[in-house]
Amino acid sequence: MSVQHYENFPIASFLCPKRLRPAVASLYWFARTADDLADEGGIPSEQRLADLTAYRADLTSVLQGETPSARWQGLFQALCKYALAKVPFPNHHLYALLDAFEKDVRDTAASYCYQTRSELLAYCQLSANPVGRLMLHFFDVDDDLSKTQSDAICSALQLINFWQDVSVDVPRGRFYVLPAEAESLQALCGWARGLMMAGSPLCKRLSGNASWRFGFELRLVVQGGLRILDKIEAQGFDTTLSRPKINKWDAPLILWRALLMFR
Repeated sequence: MSVQHYENFPIASFLCPKRLRPAVASLYWFARTADDLADEGGIPSEQRLADLTAYRADLTSVLQGETPSARWQGLFQALCKYALAKVPFPNHHLYALLDAFEKDVRDTAASYCYQTRSELLAYCQLSANPVGRLMLHFFDVDDDLSKTQSDAICSALQLINFWQDVSVDVPRGRFYVLPAEAESLQALCGWARGLMMAGSPLCKRLSGNASWRFGFELRLVVQGGLRILDKIEAQGFDTTLSRPKINKWDAPLILWRALLMFR
């Protein structure tokens, strides 16, 4: 299940309860594979969409208790065994992720450029927010406030990733930065920071109950996102040539900031 990709944020780390790590890892495997189908290699968009359609069909098969195709059999077996076993499972979040990847392929083929914040948030509702909702599900958190704050954090992380990845996305034909005449990257980064801070009280509430380990990991995720914003600012809000990354030297600062949250 090894997937070699740079990630800003921890995936099924030691802070995640041992009983949930296989579920989180299987969810990551599902999402990462779909993302690769949409992104990796010099494959024509028609083939990418066909692959994602086949992937969606396999998901539907396993959700109906049927056997998936041999192509991703191990992946879907793990998803069934570890993630879908926690019922009732909100299956629509998995389909939303696939909707986002299919949209990416179509938008790239059309060289589509996002025009408004509302469009970006609508994309985040497909690509990012479902992951947070699924994590809440794993930890039996189901109240509306937690969901709203989770959405704010996840949308902020997605937006930060967009503006971190300009040097990667633009050569691929993906344009997530609003037109320069609409808003500066500095303003957009300020918006993302505001969303992150609006969602951050979720970390404190989770830290005070049985999900405290999840709450602290979420603090690290929040601080990791804010650290990337710091690095974008340090580059003069220009990521067209260089992609800021989290590295080992950032870890002590992120940990310290996580410990100081809400004091």
